[in-house]
Amino acid sequence: MEKSQHDSWERFQRYYTDFPEIGLSIDLSRMNLPDDYFTKMAGAMQKAFAAMDDLEKGAIANPDENRMVGHYWLRNSKLAPTTEIRAEIENTIAAVKKFAADVHSGKIRGSGGTFSQLLLIGIGGSALGPQFVSHALGHPKTDKIRLFFFDNTDPDGMDRVLDQLDGSLGRTLCLVISKSGGTKETRNGMLEAKVAYEKAGLRFSDHTVAITGVESALDKLAQSEKWLARFPMWDWVGGRTSETSAVGLLPAALQGIDIDQFLAGAAACDEITRRHDIKANPAAQLALAWHYATDGRGRKDMVVLPYKDRLELFSRYLQQLVMESLGKERDLGGNIVNQGLTVYGNKGSTDQHAYVQQLREGIPNFFVVFIQALQDRTRSAELEVEPQITSGDYLLGFLVGTQAALFENGRQSLTLTLTGVSAQSVGSLIALFERAVGLYAVTVNVNAYHQPGVEAGKKAAESVIALQQRVLSHIKGRKSESAREIAATLNGDPETVFKICQHLAANGRLVREEASNPFDARYRSM
Repeated sequence: MEKSQHDSWERFQRYYTDFPEIGLSIDLSRMNLPDDYFTKMAGAMQKAFAAMDDLEKGAIANPDENRMVGHYWLRNSKLAPTTEIRAEIENTIAAVKKFAADVHSGKIRGSGGTFSQLLLIGIGGSALGPQFVSHALGHPKTDKIRLFFFDNTDPDGMDRVLDQLDGSLGRTLCLVISKSGGTKETRNGMLEAKVAYEKAGLRFSDHTVAITGVESALDKLAQSEKWLARFPMWDWVGGRTSETSAVGLLPAALQGIDIDQFLAGAAACDEITRRHDIKANPAAQLALAWHYATDGRGRKDMVVLPYKDRLELFSRYLQQLVMESLGKERDLGGNIVNQGLTVYGNKGSTDQHAYVQQLREGIPNFFVVFIQALQDRTRSAELEVEPQITSGDYLLGFLVGTQAALFENGRQSLTLTLTGVSAQSVGSLIALFERAVGLYAVTVNVNAYHQPGVEAGKKAAESVIALQQRVLSHIKGRKSESAREIAATLNGDPETVFKICQHLAANGRLVREEASNPFDARYRSM
């Protein structure tokens, strides 16, 4: 063995850690970590461990909103700080299982018969988690219900989904998810779905379930209209960490996924990632690898490349979990820090025919998280595409080859290896990244559990809607005016008024009179 190969092998053994209890290993050998890095960061990580211990005991871990953070209790209710919270968790899991069983047996059914489809209406964590889990664990031959999603307020997108459900809404269960009940995208999707059901001659309430905060606007609506069921969302569970709550468990159970194994996988990973020994804690290793790669400042992007089609949506799920948690303007002391960690990715080896070219030879502004699943397929028979070689062998070859090709050009990567893709391993994977985000956030001193930027965006959108209402009221019955003239009268921003008028005209809600340039075009009511 050549010296370089020997050194590589020695480094691999030093930075490869196996966690057989959860069927996972982590390899940091290609991260260029100095041998003393874990020792150097031990103090910061011990502080992070202590903060996570306090969080799990019920401390106020989200100080901006004065809230506890309790997603870890969802898979081990014994950790809940009060008997009331423990009972709520256990009762909700039991209710989810019973409701799913009643749907599968036909005890709870739609106007057209036993439910065979589920339309989930939600956004952010209320959709990304269920989408990832459904894609990772579903199977067209064994799924008890097929899932569809409204995860945006795009009318055309909703029409496309409804076209797929045309003629079968009587067998389609509708699940509306919103903690506050006031999320506009979800509210809009619910109203669009309700009209579709009513046009089909069906009662919306006879086909609909809510997951929401107790006494929220959505909860009150579901009660007054006598929806099929209501499940709780608690203020101590954020949307991006809600996959082990009813948000994720109900659609998974309805699809036929083993939620007990899913929760068990998350709980087992939680147990391991509570360890205060960095080398024995995969989440701590993951967080420190992020910290090293980005200088603790998010200076490089994280490219997530699972070499498994079932994990294709994991990068989308992580974009919210990581970026919404860590992308903060201010730290816990109120100082402007502009923290964050950008995430993107798709899957291997597809990306070897897409942006891996830039990863190897372009701007070195990233590090890669490879995810491998050892088990190729669940079918017993393997097809040999060449003598003694299968398609899965090629997948491994492309993975190992890409790792080497990137490292040879000074590009860093780490690799997570799963035994296979199962309810248990997916639960562990989600829990691993949840804990890594929490630990990393402490090392950079940000609140991982609020999202002020999201709220700012919502308020800005509301101001645009309010201005549009003023534009429509102003222009009704008047002679045509340009966007500039309308804005001047209303004391509004002319660019925003221009975009509002342009949009309304394109959708037949205003008449546009063309001019020599788009800015002088004039608008009037229909």
